[in-house]
Amino acid sequence: MKIKLTDEEIETMSYDDVAYLILKKYGKKMETLDLFKKVIKIMKLNDDEYNKGIGDFFELLLTDKRFIMLESGYWDLKTNHRANIIIDDTEDEDFDFNVDEEEDEKEIEKDDTKINYDEDTDNDDDDDELENLVIISDQDDSDDKL
Repeated sequence: MKIKLTDEEIETMSYDDVAYLILKKYGKKMETLDLFKKVIKIMKLNDDEYNKGIGDFFELLLTDKRFIMLESGYWDLKTNHRANIIIDDTEDEDFDFNVDEEEDEKEIEKDDTKINYDEDTDNDDDDDELENLVIISDQDDSDDKL
């Protein structure tokens, strides 16, 4: 199985795009280094590009949502893997939803000690603070003198 791309396709594709084609075509997981070697070969790049680009390639695979990292440095397409979620309803029956009554009473006692600021209280301190208040008008007083 060979992947053949035209020169125009190679110029417009990135490492991760070619890696996607490789994994899709082969249909199996591959190690990072082996996958990148195939990408370099298909893109007709030299060994210097391999050495300079391996870090960028790894970062592209990490950030591209099409790929999934598996154990021991293997990569595969995310579409080849699915989450296996099992919901076991039998555990819910064993769970005790009742709270200890003593703890409940303690919480009620704590609530009684809270201060309620919404109640009307006679607080004469507010009047003392407003005693020296002066109101300044924005209107020009010169009109009053005419």
